[in-house]
Amino acid sequence: MHTLNLILTLLFSLCCAYQLLYLVLPHLRREKPLPPSEGAHDYAVLICARNEEAVVGGLLQSLRRQTYPAGKLHVFVLADNCSDGTEAAARAGGARVYVRQDRSRVGKGYALEALLAHLREDYPAGFDGYFVFDADNRLEPDYVEQMDRSFSAGQDIVTGYRNSLNYGACWISAGYSLWFLRESRYLNHARHLLGVSCAVSGTGFLFSRAVAEELGGWPFHLLTEDIEFTAWQLTHGRRIAFCAGAVLYDEQPEDFPQSWRQRLRWSRGYLQVFRRYGPALVKGAVRGSFACYDMLMNILPVVLLSLLSLASALAAALWSALHGQSLLPSLLGACRSLGSSWIMLFLLGAYTALTEWKQIHTSPLRKIGYLFTFPFFMLTYLPVGLVSLFRNPGWKPIVHRGCPSRREPERRRVVSAGRQRV
Repeated sequence: MHTLNLILTLLFSLCCAYQLLYLVLPHLRREKPLPPSEGAHDYAVLICARNEEAVVGGLLQSLRRQTYPAGKLHVFVLADNCSDGTEAAARAGGARVYVRQDRSRVGKGYALEALLAHLREDYPAGFDGYFVFDADNRLEPDYVEQMDRSFSAGQDIVTGYRNSLNYGACWISAGYSLWFLRESRYLNHARHLLGVSCAVSGTGFLFSRAVAEELGGWPFHLLTEDIEFTAWQLTHGRRIAFCAGAVLYDEQPEDFPQSWRQRLRWSRGYLQVFRRYGPALVKGAVRGSFACYDMLMNILPVVLLSLLSLASALAAALWSALHGQSLLPSLLGACRSLGSSWIMLFLLGAYTALTEWKQIHTSPLRKIGYLFTFPFFMLTYLPVGLVSLFRNPGWKPIVHRGCPSRREPERRRVVSAGRQRV
């Protein structure tokens, strides 16, 4: 068992060793400057909101404050299976609102499909590009302008830098936030600098009319429709770009039961994507697509490997007990495995926090303190992953209450590290 565990660990470490380059590349290589935005493109802004009365108005307000020409932004909200005042709040915020009531086809993927169907019927000429946001998002005033610069440079799909409104609320929101900062800077930004495709992470991305026409709607209905969208694009030869200067904020869960439900859905969704797109990604990797290989490494059920490692330790302990031997060596092995994981996650979190220090909007004490809880947050994925093997949680909305007391994007911009490096 110990030998098998060691072989699997070494094999996985070798397969993912290339990501060490991702940790230094954003500090070694600069992007070529993009031409300024001319504000010439017409964009549709797609927002699917389910019982988001408390937050949708804030997103619409941040869209009205954009430096991009207001007449070029056409905002559409789909009030999806709502039982509150989301529809009224969206209309008051200046959006065109569609209403959907369908309890059998539940989830963001189905909502986007319905919203795009409405636009094809009401706006047959289409738009140059389509932004996708969640109702709890807030944007820096130049977000659309920055994304338009990448789009104008010929990028068909662009994603931005994902930050959080409520990093300092608690250890749970800090855990999410630090991971998304790492994902933005040390996955997507590094991939972009290498010319490799990035990945869409939930919200805050843009795709072109050509992509919309190729898709013919939104055929992505797995529990993690963003990862499914990414995998489909990679297996069809498209590249997703990253715009470091386009900064978006969203609100993270602050209570553990809600976090559990959300991450259970994500874990199950990753398994669904791996099952559906794994063979095509393997085929692409064999044919020389590093983007397919990179994606494969990121959707590989790492939690399963971790659980296998712990299971092997427990099996060794049980074997020892049945044969009258001491349990101590096996238990110490399991503790060492968990301890090594904690140290690795702490170092990864610390590196991200120190290098993205100015992007974390909370007190220095909280920034440091939550480094020690970050590994525990990530290790809770182990039981989440285990449950996801046996349970399909379906799609349930995340309750957003708004973060009025915490940082909101303002016109007085805090210059991002991404902007400094571009």
